[in-house]
Amino acid sequence: MKAIFLDRDGVINRDPGFGDYIKSWAEFEFMPGAIDAIKLLNKNGYEIFVISNQAGVAKGLYSQGSLDEITVNMLKEIEAKGGKIRSVSYCTHASDAGCDCRKPNTGQIKKVTKGMDIDFKKAYFIGDSRLDVGAGKNMGCKTILLLTGKEDPKDAKKWQHKPDFIKKDLTEAVEWVLKEDSR
Repeated sequence: MKAIFLDRDGVINRDPGFGDYIKSWAEFEFMPGAIDAIKLLNKNGYEIFVISNQAGVAKGLYSQGSLDEITVNMLKEIEAKGGKIRSVSYCTHASDAGCDCRKPNTGQIKKVTKGMDIDFKKAYFIGDSRLDVGAGKNMGCKTILLLTGKEDPKDAKKWQHKPDFIKKDLTEAVEWVLKEDSR
């Protein structure tokens, strides 16, 4: 099975900025081209898994119910436009909870892919932060860092895990993945 792991905020939808969260569906805004990029992956046989840290729930900034509503609406809109996400997984714990599901840990990835035949060396993790790159690397995936505002690529040389590739946004990353795929 061909798999792509995507972060949510900053990849599928606009990130509200460091330390802030998407707290309601009204605040959710798709990134330009994101749904078309997802459809293109689907068309080329990829299963898409969304893996996201959402500590705002543990911090009491929004409820699990609000997060569920955002997810349901996001999936409905993607499907209405012809795309499909296989699963969405969130770590809603605080960053100091010590859980195995908060990126860069791999608990979420292992949970959603349990029993599936995935060659992680051929899978990609696409995200906009060092935590996404870390989770992908820790799982053995190829990683693509998106320059959608969260990280400065000049800092990457200091990171514990360096991205394999750096792309402007999800559209550019997907086009590149599909070109690599066809080689």
